[in-house]
Amino acid sequence: MSLLTDLVGTALEPGYRQAAARPGRAGRRWMVVVALVLAGTLFGTAAFQTTQQAPEMAKERATLIDQINQAQSANLDLTHTLQQRQSEVDRLQAAQLGSDSSVQTGVDRLGVLTGAVPVTGPGVVVVVDDAGGLSGTNDSQSIVVDTDLRRLVNSLWQVGAEAIAINGHRITSRTAIRGAGTAITVDYVSLNRPYRVEAIGDPKTMPARFNSTAGGGLWNLLKQNYGMRYDLSTSESLTLPADAGLGLRTAKAGR
Repeated sequence: MSLLTDLVGTALEPGYRQAAARPGRAGRRWMVVVALVLAGTLFGTAAFQTTQQAPEMAKERATLIDQINQAQSANLDLTHTLQQRQSEVDRLQAAQLGSDSSVQTGVDRLGVLTGAVPVTGPGVVVVVDDAGGLSGTNDSQSIVVDTDLRRLVNSLWQVGAEAIAINGHRITSRTAIRGAGTAITVDYVSLNRPYRVEAIGDPKTMPARFNSTAGGGLWNLLKQNYGMRYDLSTSESLTLPADAGLGLRTAKAGR
C-alpha cells in the first residue's frame, strides 16, 4: 500500500525530488534569469543605438552620393572640353600642313604608332585568364600576373603588331602594366578578368610567329601545366580606341 501511495502522491522519483529541493538549484535559476535579462538589455541597447544612428548614416550616404554625382558631372564637362580642344588642334594642324599629302600621311602614321588616334584593321585576339580553381594546381602559379601580360604584349610587338589594347585600354610606349595587390592595372585602371588582348597586324603570319616567341612559349606552358586559359584567334576587323591618357605635355614653336 505504501508503494501505491508513493506512486500516486509523488510525481518525481525520490532522487529527483531531493535534487530539486537543494538550495543550489534555485540559485542557478536566478543566474539564468539574470543572464537572460542582461542579454535582453544588450540587444535592446544595440537596437536603440542602431535606430538613433540610422538618420546620421543616411545623411552620410546621401553626401557621398552627391559627391559622386558632382565628380561624374565634372568628368563629363572635362571630357567635353577635351574634345573641343582636340578639334581645335586638328583644325590648326590641318591649316599648318596645307595641301602636302605626304606630311599628312606621316602624321597619320605617327598617330597610329603613338596611340593618339583610334585604329581599325585585321589582327589577332588573345584571351587569357586564371585557372579557375583547377584541382591539382598551385594557386599562386595558376593566376595571371602583370608580368604574364607584359610578356604577352611585348611578344605581340615583336611579331609585328601595329596597335595593341587590353580590355579596351590602348597600349603605348607610355603605358604601365602593373600589379596592385591581386589586381592588374593599365595606367592605374584595374582590369577585369578575363583579359582580352587585341593586336592589329597580319592575321596570317602573327599566330605562328607569336607561338615561337618567349611570350607564346610561356603561355603554352601555363595552359598545359597549370590549366590557365589561353585562346588565340584571328579577326578580320578590330577597332582599338586612342589612348585616353596620351596628351601633349610640352611644346615649342617651330622655325
